[in-house]
Amino acid sequence: MTTPPALVVERRHPVPDAVLTWEPSERRVRGKKGETFVVDSRRPVLVWEPGHPVPLYAFPRDDVRTDLLRPAAAPGTGAHSGSTLFYDLLVDGVTEPNAAWTFPVAELAGHIAFEWFGRAGVGPDHWYEEEEEIFVHPRDPYVRVDALRSSRQVQIEIGGTLVADTRSPVLLFETRLPVRYYIPREDVRLDLFTPTALRTGCPYKGTAEYWSLTDADSDAPANVAWSYPDPTLAVRAVKDLIAFYNEAVDIVVDGERLGRPATGFTRRPAG
Repeated sequence: MTTPPALVVERRHPVPDAVLTWEPSERRVRGKKGETFVVDSRRPVLVWEPGHPVPLYAFPRDDVRTDLLRPAAAPGTGAHSGSTLFYDLLVDGVTEPNAAWTFPVAELAGHIAFEWFGRAGVGPDHWYEEEEEIFVHPRDPYVRVDALRSSRQVQIEIGGTLVADTRSPVLLFETRLPVRYYIPREDVRLDLFTPTALRTGCPYKGTAEYWSLTDADSDAPANVAWSYPDPTLAVRAVKDLIAFYNEAVDIVVDGERLGRPATGFTRRPAG
């Protein structure tokens, strides 16, 4: 059975990719650095920057602790959609450069955006929508994630070796991404894999742990399999199940061998 050619995933997003786009949100959003709340807003604005697949928040200046901001000593000009006005964040005697900025468009005048520590290494390190903590980046209102139990037979092959075979997978459907097939551990040849130290966070699913194929001669990339030991409530059905990158393994569903999609995760498994 031959493998179909790679598929290029081109799924449309209602937000244009090539222009700065924004829309108001009605969520209360707070950002905290250490024990200090830097921003607390009931009037945040979601902003999509050109070339960035996920949004960020900008906040009315009145909702920001501007007393903690200083004009940037070395402005990160060009880092955010032509922004030229950057701020350093000073909290508890520690200065974080270019942690905040303004956008050079009239409609966002008077708004300040922040980096997220989990992505950029600077900025508030805890974020909340209402009373729920969120991670990595704001959740996109145009993204839906559904974890559905299934009776399909799903088989995973790596280099011709069958490493997983199940008839009770959970299929995770996430907007603009290939279906991810989550497999019960008892149906995975975990004896062929070694846990790694990699951990990644997702605002929709939680924090993932990873495995690599133990065989050093394998062409499989590192961190090719992952699991969520404590997923968010919305995808609780994938708890402790194991998924593999469609982009790096061969997947057979009900006897049909799937093509390997080309996505932003194609080179991600190496971590």
